[in-house]
Amino acid sequence: MMKMSIYQEGYDYYVMRCEDFGLEPINFYYFVKQLSQEQLNSYNEQAKLMKGCK
Repeated sequence: MMKMSIYQEGYDYYVMRCEDFGLEPINFYYFVKQLSQEQLNSYNEQAKLMKGCK
């Protein structure tokens, strides 16, 4: 099972970008719930690649 850390990294980037534009970010739960299947697949694939590099 994949760790949530890869989603947290994406969320942290999202929050940073919201702050850059003066926007209020949604919370982590809603951020993950709003990801498309394509985005989830991409996160999972990236996590597998990162795991293989360690």
